[in-house]
Amino acid sequence: MSSPDSFRTARWIRTINLVLQAVLFLTLFGGLNYLARNLHWRRDLTQHRSFSLSPETLSYLRQLDRPVQIIATVGDDHENTQVRGLLREYANASDAYPAGKITVKYLDVYQNRREAEALGLEQSDVVLLVCGENRRAVPLAELYRYKDQQRAAFLGEQAITAALLDVSSPARKKIYFLAGHGELRPDEPDGNRGLTVARDQLRVRNFEVDGLDLTVSRKIPADAALLIAVAPQSRYTPAEEELLREYLRAQAGRLLLFLAPGYAHGLEDLLLDWGVLVDDDLVFDTGPENVSDSGELVILAFDKTHPITQTLINYQFKLLLGRTRTVRPDPGRTTGTSLNTVTVAATSTSAWGEVSYRDLSQLPRFNPGIDISPLPGMDPANRLGVIVASERLAVRDNLPFSVRGGRLVVFGSGDLPVNNRIVNAGNLNIFLNAVNWTVDRDTQLNVPARPIERFQLSLSAEVFLKLRYALLFVLPGLAALLGLAVYWARRR
Repeated sequence: MSSPDSFRTARWIRTINLVLQAVLFLTLFGGLNYLARNLHWRRDLTQHRSFSLSPETLSYLRQLDRPVQIIATVGDDHENTQVRGLLREYANASDAYPAGKITVKYLDVYQNRREAEALGLEQSDVVLLVCGENRRAVPLAELYRYKDQQRAAFLGEQAITAALLDVSSPARKKIYFLAGHGELRPDEPDGNRGLTVARDQLRVRNFEVDGLDLTVSRKIPADAALLIAVAPQSRYTPAEEELLREYLRAQAGRLLLFLAPGYAHGLEDLLLDWGVLVDDDLVFDTGPENVSDSGELVILAFDKTHPITQTLINYQFKLLLGRTRTVRPDPGRTTGTSLNTVTVAATSTSAWGEVSYRDLSQLPRFNPGIDISPLPGMDPANRLGVIVASERLAVRDNLPFSVRGGRLVVFGSGDLPVNNRIVNAGNLNIFLNAVNWTVDRDTQLNVPARPIERFQLSLSAEVFLKLRYALLFVLPGLAALLGLAVYWARRR
């Protein structure tokens, strides 16, 4: 029988010891992973809690009863780190609620064209939320607040949570395009008179689109979230005008009007009720920089505070319009607190409204006292308005309340949303922003914006030279000294 201190026994004991160490190591590693997966604890140590969702968002996530997939086409560069971190927080927060599970997927629209086209994604820098048949696309520009053309604050949680609530709702907001007076139709594919591109953009954003002929139905459906009339060519009857007025007043309705010059619309009384004046003229501009090579009117002046124009200002987009008439706040309107009328887009200072545009046997020129010119004392100074937004606020004793009121946006162009023009980034953005504003999608949640801090390290040539020598000689020298110290200690 072998002695306990024999070589063979010692070898077996050493082998068993190594096996037990490996088992204990694997057990410890597995146990730590189990605890990290099931009993993990996370704490956001950033100053502005950049990687934490607000209590309001977390309460909404607890109430989700349908799974939502978030498809992001943002790049993986450092500028989009905050977006990726935010989407990861949504996915992590929904792990405890399987019924309302949120999954995040990143898609390269250029390498996966077929999948991107199936989702209706044609460009990058878009966050698409999909829940069943509902979907909502949020451009990257809506996730930031800009100042001096730089990102100043991150609004991602506000925008994503609002979109999440929108797509998870079973009901889809319905937009009706008015018909019966020669208006342009959303099912017409023609480049100059069709609205199929605008229709598809609305559907991608989870709107239901339909047509409404007031000459036939003689009533406005109760589910109408927004009415759009594009380039009517004949007058609305007084009865139809009254329908629209009642819809805006009693139902807090929403209406977009695209009124082409040269056509009577019959809505003068309704527009005056909302403090809007539409002139019978045609805008001309003598500045070559204000007219495109193809003869389109270039619009670069926008109101700096209205939600409809923020994206255009941030990205320096411009509008390209065909024949355009002037639209402006009525100078004789009641200036009370219940009606807020703003010129959101205007011409350059060299433009005027030609009243005799039907007879252009001679080159058009401005005729003082006859043609339309900017009124002194009215904003924007020395410019003619082409788009006006009007909102009626519910008030009581001069104190505004958070009560839904009617909203109206009037465009002096009938072809801004047509297929050939809406491909321009500025035209598409102002159209979608007007839709979002009228249906209250611009409403911000009670989620604080997170400031974007920038740090810059400035090194002089002298400091940079010292740093270079330190990396080349000091650090290797310290390592050498440490090695000598260890060698000397082992010799003793």
